[in-house]
Amino acid sequence: MDSIIMIKGNIAFPITLDPGVWIFDDRKVDLTVYFDENKKERNELEEYTKSVSKHWDREIREGAKLPDSKNEKRTEKERILNGTFGIPLLPFLRNAEPAPTAEYAVFKTDQGEVRMTLKEASALILGFSKNGKPLTDEGPVTLYYGDGSNRDNPITNTREIIIE
Repeated sequence: MDSIIMIKGNIAFPITLDPGVWIFDDRKVDLTVYFDENKKERNELEEYTKSVSKHWDREIREGAKLPDSKNEKRTEKERILNGTFGIPLLPFLRNAEPAPTAEYAVFKTDQGEVRMTLKEASALILGFSKNGKPLTDEGPVTLYYGDGSNRDNPITNTREIIIE
């Protein structure tokens, strides 16, 4: 049970987080590249349009190719088994529905408490795996600032989140 994290306090709905199941969550991000990619301004519509155009051009030149689903599945499985992942905290905060009077999030860790505004907390990424393994020594989760400024020295051993 020491891998379970509670979000509680001045919220409408207490939330229980289990980092062990996040590996299957589509919201997970690859921490080895996330902060570098996140620094670039992304225009998702433009990226999608370029991707579709490139695919269309290739099909015109070479003809349609059927996907090799076995190879794609194996590649994805290897990426998951060896990856370093995190998940944004924002969706969990939204689901907890902080009260209108709530202003702060307090993160209880083995080293003490870390207090920040809800706006700052909304940008956090919760790291939950490193090199394909759950965080046992520094977990259950580590906290990364959204801008990646602490990516080499994250807040470790986070056990509880209290909204005040």
